[in-house]
Amino acid sequence: MFNSQAFFKQRLSAHMKELSRYLRYMLNGHLMIALFFFISAVAVYYQQWLARLPEDFPTSLIIGVLLGLLVSYSPVRTLLKEPDLVFLIAAENKMHAYFRNALIYSFVIQLYVVLLLVAALGPLYFASFPERSGNMYLLMIAIVLIFKVGNLMANWWMLKIREPGIRQIDLTVRTLLNMTVFYFITQGDMLLAGITTVLFAGLFLYDFYVSRKQPGVVWDLLVEKDQLRMQSFYRIANMFADVPHLKNRIKKRHWLVSIVSRIPFAQSYTFDYLYRITFVRSGDYLGMYIRLFIIGGLFIYFIPNVWVQVLFVLLFLYLSCFQMMTLYQHHRTTMWLDIYPVGKDIRQQALIKLLFQLTLFQTVLFSLLFLIMQEYTGFIIALISGTVFTYLFMNGYVKRKLT
Repeated sequence: MFNSQAFFKQRLSAHMKELSRYLRYMLNGHLMIALFFFISAVAVYYQQWLARLPEDFPTSLIIGVLLGLLVSYSPVRTLLKEPDLVFLIAAENKMHAYFRNALIYSFVIQLYVVLLLVAALGPLYFASFPERSGNMYLLMIAIVLIFKVGNLMANWWMLKIREPGIRQIDLTVRTLLNMTVFYFITQGDMLLAGITTVLFAGLFLYDFYVSRKQPGVVWDLLVEKDQLRMQSFYRIANMFADVPHLKNRIKKRHWLVSIVSRIPFAQSYTFDYLYRITFVRSGDYLGMYIRLFIIGGLFIYFIPNVWVQVLFVLLFLYLSCFQMMTLYQHHRTTMWLDIYPVGKDIRQQALIKLLFQLTLFQTVLFSLLFLIMQEYTGFIIALISGTVFTYLFMNGYVKRKLT
């Protein structure tokens, strides 16, 4: 007799073992130190910024948008795999306990994001509305959890709809309603919040009605969604350890390839060409490089202390270089690279050269931010310290890791 509840426990146990295996590499000492420094600096300047918060600051709008996005993003983790398309379809009428447990698991693993965001928005809420008691904010947290459950169930029901356009429209409307509800709650206008909640409840019941009219579970869609989420996790884990399950995404980007591939046609430049093309065309490295620069630039721009700004420059240079080091293992499963008549030292030098160029270019960009802010002393300090850090990091840590 097939027991779907026992099957879910087995699948969940295997899933947690796989996650813990990669999390051991991801939560290493380097990353924890960087995160500790990052969170500490943000907390200090967040409190300082709240102390001089302007009276007309749009707190309600910001909290409404963030909480609305938080509850709207409620994916369902089914833990299904491709073989299930063959072996479990016949047992679909016995999978109710499995999917019920999957919904509970999906809600529980998303609670940490809820707790982090409401904890971060709490000081802003009380700084903007000092006359309100803590019970009002606790009530808002309870409403967030209720809406989180509602959106999770609505997302699950909409996964029975094969047409992506219908699912996207439903998600967009629900997101706008969620934002509006929490905007009115933050404003203290409970009447309008109640009316918007009724509209959300109507859409919620409509999703339930539409899902009941569907013939059954769309198995291929569930497997596809779960695989996409696992691939996202693997791409992050691949920055810290080898992930054999990762499916690399390739993008053409012809104009960028034509720029970076202008190197001499010689045997000694074989890996220079390969690493440059990989950096540009892979779906991970270029996007990560740009995102780290944008996030670092925002912190540098909004933090008032020049010395802390320089520290953030060095922090994000370190993070960028550390993430790009995985280029060395990117082609580890491509066996034909072993027949290249190129020595290992040339391969290592090619990567070090590319990392040095990328990090130095990022140093220049961060330094130019100081010029835009008319912080001329900061520009000189950032440029010199970033260049020195790049040289020492490449010739110390990177070389030692590659050998």
